[in-house]
Amino acid sequence: MRKFINYCKESYVELTQKVSWPSWAKLQSSAWLVLIATIILAAALFVIDYAFQHLMTVIYTL
Repeated sequence: MRKFINYCKESYVELTQKVSWPSWAKLQSSAWLVLIATIILAAALFVIDYAFQHLMTVIYTL
């Protein structure tokens, strides 16, 4: 049990004193970047899926 308590204390010290956390502005800009990349990727996948759907329809109707 002593090892676990020591682990918790060391983890707390590391998270509060040794880790460099990003600023709020940096987090917001990263979130926007992820959102925009996700939307672009979703749109690209939609176009590819739509094209393959119509291609398969054309092939099966031959």
